[in-house]
Amino acid sequence: MQNQWVKVRAGNELEFAPGFNVALPFIDRHLAEGRGDKVAIRCNQGDITYAGLVAGVNRSANVLKTLGIGRGERLLMMVKDCPEFFYAFWGAIKVGVIPVPVNTMLRAKDYAFMIENSECAGLLYSPEYAAEVEPALAASPHKPKLVLKVEGDGQTLNALASQASDSFAAVAASPTDECFWLYSSGSTGSPKGAVHLHRDMVVTSHFYGTETLGVREDDICFSAAKLFFAYGMGNGMTFPLWAGATAVLLDGRPTPDSTFEVIEKYKPTLYFGVPTLYGLQLQALDHAKPDLSSVRLCVSAGEALPAEIFRRWKEQTGLMILDGIGSTEALHIFISNRVDGYKPGSSGKMVPGYEAIILDENDREVPTGEGGRLIIKGASTAKYYWRNPEKTANTMMNDWLNTGDTYYRDEDGYYFYCGRSDDMLKVGGIWCSPFEIEGTLLEHPKVLEVAVVGRPDAENLIKPEAWVVLRDGVAPDAALTEDLLRLCKAKMAPYKYPRHFHFVAELPKTATGKIQRFRLRTVEE
Repeated sequence: MQNQWVKVRAGNELEFAPGFNVALPFIDRHLAEGRGDKVAIRCNQGDITYAGLVAGVNRSANVLKTLGIGRGERLLMMVKDCPEFFYAFWGAIKVGVIPVPVNTMLRAKDYAFMIENSECAGLLYSPEYAAEVEPALAASPHKPKLVLKVEGDGQTLNALASQASDSFAAVAASPTDECFWLYSSGSTGSPKGAVHLHRDMVVTSHFYGTETLGVREDDICFSAAKLFFAYGMGNGMTFPLWAGATAVLLDGRPTPDSTFEVIEKYKPTLYFGVPTLYGLQLQALDHAKPDLSSVRLCVSAGEALPAEIFRRWKEQTGLMILDGIGSTEALHIFISNRVDGYKPGSSGKMVPGYEAIILDENDREVPTGEGGRLIIKGASTAKYYWRNPEKTANTMMNDWLNTGDTYYRDEDGYYFYCGRSDDMLKVGGIWCSPFEIEGTLLEHPKVLEVAVVGRPDAENLIKPEAWVVLRDGVAPDAALTEDLLRLCKAKMAPYKYPRHFHFVAELPKTATGKIQRFRLRTVEE
């Protein structure tokens, strides 16, 4: 993708125009390229053209400027997936304000933490979240000078924007200026604000969206993962905007029924999900027969996709799921499978523009086939964590990023996930991947989801135990437990089988679908 603001040079080097503000190539460019009448967004509120998108962004920029939110100040956003998310996010960037979209499924105590931690000057929220946002505002010692609802009664973003000019000249910036933040999921502690730069969305959109995934102008992109999530932001906003394509938004909770309904109604060509949702959709496909004929490709991230889910999905739908690994800190996917090169159960190969090394506990690079800490480098990685120098030092190591994941690379250059580094088990003195055990158990037709953790036995030695969610209508019994044990012992090395099975209705997860194994390790027997 070449345009007047970003040039791709030999060797896939990106060159940015002087005064570069990332809103120019993602928003303003489309009018200059004659795309004004094309639909940019489709959702329950109706269709928004690129001309309407540009006008909405400019009106929001004028609102923020008029209300006195200054350059470099933060705008905390608890906003559902809707056109106003685009307007506020890009409008803030155009005026030099730093948008901070946050998880819309959190509780008041989490929001109170983020309000205080971010020291936000403004807070924008969809009225659906008032029951959690308003108590958070009352509880936080930091008081934003501007609080706005997106819509509803009184002074709202929509009401103010309707009176604002639809013209706004983006402030001059540079590729390495701070642009927006994303809070990490906080799966093992308080969320951390990852500070991203103006260039970061260009890097992910070019190297992954265009070069790896092949997003085209005629694509219609539907992401079940939400816009506040780094994965969803790329899928549902930056990739379609970069390609001049169309984004489809679902403002409610993604379920098998709601996602199938969106696919049938809006006919997306690219569908982005997470492993948990693909598993639930597979269960729904036992009795539902949605029309998925518009979809040419499916993508998964958020957590590693088990090979069994890949196999079942392809068998039932005829569609391939391209799995990859990304992170909030890297902004999007940096290792991915491809249509012309994939291995079920792997995360794929390196995305162009990124490098990786795998290190042992002594920071030495491991041989092919051996597991270790995955460390990556790329131009989209966050600059630092806001107000958290200790975590910054542990994660952002000069140009390299410690992912916190354990991986090995095979002889063909494919990367295989072994679990979070703090989830790895040492059984009988040998490192063991919980993900391998989980993938084996998922091969059983009665198993829907599973998480494996380590727990000390009577001799205080760590042994694997499995927490299992069964498919609808299946009841646990001794025969099923024996069946699962036989499967594990037949498929894996003898020491890896779970010593205990817990059958539960659901597994603890972050809002982005990642299993919180640390919570299972602390459950009382």
